[in-house]
Amino acid sequence: MRNYRPEISTDGGKSFGQNAQVFATKEEAETMAKDIFSRWMLATDYRAVESNEPVTHQIKDGVLSEAPRQM
Repeated sequence: MRNYRPEISTDGGKSFGQNAQVFATKEEAETMAKDIFSRWMLATDYRAVESNEPVTHQIKDGVLSEAPRQM
């Protein structure tokens, strides 16, 4: 399973933090990371990284929402 998480750094990229969001595509995770980066005053870097966690969120037509639950 190749999913992606947005990550934000506040120390010049030495370390990165995550929230609970996991996306199906790298593009969605990068979009979310960029959005968070633009709102945080102390953010210095952002990225999207691979994750084995199940998808929790999606971005469709520019709108963030919870992803449908997989059964």
